[in-house]
Amino acid sequence: MTQHTNPLQGLATSNFQAADMAAARAWYTSFFGSEPYFVRDGYVEWRFGRDDDEFGIVDARFIPGRLEHVPGGQYVYWSVDDVRATIDDLVSRGATIFEPPTVRGEGWMSGAVVDPFGNILGLIQNPHWRGEE
Repeated sequence: MTQHTNPLQGLATSNFQAADMAAARAWYTSFFGSEPYFVRDGYVEWRFGRDDDEFGIVDARFIPGRLEHVPGGQYVYWSVDDVRATIDDLVSRGATIFEPPTVRGEGWMSGAVVDPFGNILGLIQNPHWRGEE
């Protein structure tokens, strides 16, 4: 029998879309507390996290047939220290709650918001993230 190896090696870049790139860049720059490290016409990107995960915003004009919903219900969860506090911060900046903060187990919580540009930003508070089991 042939050994199967997982082709997925980890999260490389989570790309969001925005029709108003200037507004999206300003909104996320304010939330992240830093300017993007990579800027091109129609694309901006930040790096952060323990593995330098990438968060990008693509100009919606480059996304043919942009969907207004999440195909198959998939979205990415980003690790945060406090889901409730982060969601409160994002809502104060104009996001709306998509998935309210939900306790998933001891020390484990998730939630999600829709940013002002129609993207779902998932958040997770996970004690396993930093090996705090």
